[in-house]
Formats: sequence, structure tokens, C-alpha cells
Amino acid sequence: MTLKKAEVAKFKERLEAMRARLTHSLQGTTAEVKTPDEATGYSQHQADQGTDDFDRTISLEVTSAEYSMLRQIDRALEKVEDNTYGICDITGEEIPRARLEAVPYATMTVKAQEKFEKGLI
Repeated sequence: MTLKKAEVAKFKERLEAMRARLTHSLQGTTAEVKTPDEATGYSQHQADQGTDDFDRTISLEVTSAEYSMLRQIDRALEKVEDNTYGICDITGEEIPRARLEAVPYATMTVKAQEKFEKGLI
């Protein structure tokens, strides 16, 4: 079942809204990670320094995951512009509407995504 132009337009709106929220979130997180803690080096206890380092590591991992999602959203928006949104990048099959509703930035079918993640593609 091919997506209609109105449906693609709604997905595009969702993707653009997701992109805007994610970009805003990343700006804050990136600034937070880049800004050194004022108390660094002045901690009274090693455990406090360890906690600070752990928090920074978690922030970096979250930021990395958010950048990955942002790239996926950008790719989905490219597909909207190319009139290929809803078509799997790997197999050329249609991506089920239910998958697009759940993950609007999906560019592969579930089967293709699983093979890709296992390194089979």
C-alpha cells in the first residue's frame, strides 16, 4: 500500500518536529559536556570525582545516540524529498505503515534492519 502525498506530508511534519526537538536538546547537552565542571579538581573525595566522570560519560553516550537518531531523521527527510519515503533502502520493498507510525525515521524494513544490525548486509 503506497503512501499518499498527504500521508507523506504528515510524516514530514513529524520528522521536522522531531528534528527540531532533538537539535534543541543536543545544543544543551553538547554545551553541558563541553563545559568543564567548576568544581573539577577541587573535589574533597575521590568518589565525588568518580561520580562526575560517570555522569559525563553517560552524557557523552546519550549525545552520541541522539546524533545517530538525528542522522536517521535527516536520511528520512532526504527520502521524502526524493519521493522514496516508505521504501526500504536495502530491499526496495515498502516499509509497513505501522512501522513508520512507530518509527517515522525508519528507512529499512524490520527484516533488513535486523540483517544490517547483525552485519549480514
